[in-house]
Amino acid sequence: MSSRSSSRETRLIWVSVLSLLGFLLLWEGLCRAGAVDPIFLPAPSQVLARALSLSDQGTLFYNVLASTRRVMVGFLAAVIVAIPLGILLGTSKVARAVFDPIISFLRPLPSMSWIPLSLLWFGITETQKYSIVFMGSFVPALLYVMEASRSIDPVLVRAARNLGANRWQVMREVLFPGCLPQILSGMKIILGLSWTCVISAELVASKEGLGFMIMNGKEFFQTDTVVLGMVLISFTVLVTDLCLRLLERWVLAWQR
Repeated sequence: MSSRSSSRETRLIWVSVLSLLGFLLLWEGLCRAGAVDPIFLPAPSQVLARALSLSDQGTLFYNVLASTRRVMVGFLAAVIVAIPLGILLGTSKVARAVFDPIISFLRPLPSMSWIPLSLLWFGITETQKYSIVFMGSFVPALLYVMEASRSIDPVLVRAARNLGANRWQVMREVLFPGCLPQILSGMKIILGLSWTCVISAELVASKEGLGFMIMNGKEFFQTDTVVLGMVLISFTVLVTDLCLRLLERWVLAWQR
């Protein structure tokens, strides 16, 4: 990387930092001037004070960890199932004809619609939370993988088969590496969707987690707790997205 491009990136980072600080200062100033009622929107300093208070009580980290665990378990389960099945459906017209009606039925269903059934099946358990994240993430992940696998040049597939590769070898050596960049890009989007799913589950039936914290704050008119939960969701998504980006750079080192 040239020194000029590096200097430009540094300036852009500083612009982003100053933009965020300016937004927070404006927010704080409006609240302190009385232009915004704190019962509707607390100042950043109030949100920070609530974070420190909950951290001292030991509940803040526990809620963040509970939600993160549920997201990652449900998300990884959805990805593990969606990748091989998506590659199969993207390359086989027969398999696509078999599964298309089922996917068309499941695709429009939001994660909230699965909550009543999941409560009947699993009760108020961790498995119920995992299932909500799984059902909300699986179909979008499957569609991403299907489209990625269908974008592979068929000449590469025919060449592999002409060289004696069977279907499994073609999937492993040609299709999966070829569509991996698109899959990883799609998974970053699906991860954000998984967070909306777990918050939906925690708002309805949970005793811990960021969704529970938001709902609990709403019940007691603690808007600083509600805003804190929202901030922590965004921050946690940013951290997990950064981890995925680092994984992407490591896995796709051959692209560079």
